[in-house]
Amino acid sequence: MKPGTVLFAHGSPDRDWARPLQQLAATLCKKLEGPVELAYLEFMEPTLEQAIATLARSGADAVRIVPVFLGQGGHLKQDLPKLVAAVQMKHAKLSIRLEPAIGEQASVIEAIAAAIARGA
Repeated sequence: MKPGTVLFAHGSPDRDWARPLQQLAATLCKKLEGPVELAYLEFMEPTLEQAIATLARSGADAVRIVPVFLGQGGHLKQDLPKLVAAVQMKHAKLSIRLEPAIGEQASVIEAIAAAIARGA
């Protein structure tokens, strides 16, 4: 199985907003065997559909979608599942797994707290 990963974020009209996400994707590429793509809900591209199509073209047969959000709000509870369902219909052969918001993981909460505590 050739896995691919999509880092899914909200998006912003301000292109500078995406810099930390681009850094995260570049860092993650060094840690994973499969390709990593960024995708955005709005304002920016690629969209989730575009990112998954890129992964499919690269030969991925499984895709893990990691929402780069601090918590599960309306976009992750309502909008993202609809997007995933639509993409799954277009790419029926792909195994697509949607994960919880990365910000809900204990290690992420601890890392943010540690950075705030040391004044970083």
